Amino acid sequence: MNLLVELKDLPPHLEYAFLEGDNKLPVIIAKELGDEEKAALIKVLKSNKRAIAWKLSDIQGINPEFCTHKILMEEDYKPVVQHQRRVNPKIYDVIKKRLKNFLTLD
Repeated sequence: MNLLVELKDLPPHLEYAFLEGDNKLPVIIAKELGDEEKAALIKVLKSNKRAIAWKLSDIQGINPEFCTHKILMEEDYKPVVQHQRRVNPKIYDVIKKRLKNFLTLD
């Protein structure tokens, strides 16, 4: 299993860890974990790395085409931005009342 991937910038609270040397098999973990927690997590991930789907084709029993998003449009179709739909006013009032009740429970 030889995977070379382009690592992307991560939010400040996350970091990359590698399950194999030479920066192979990257996983994303929390930076705030202690050294013992990181070591334990990496140990568990290493022992179960065959169960991790590194790419779509690694998922056994699922056709990658099934997981790939496709927008089917006719050739002469012109895409348009649709307006935001509004909630039925009666339902909106019910939602508003429930939210107020929920927020006042504190």
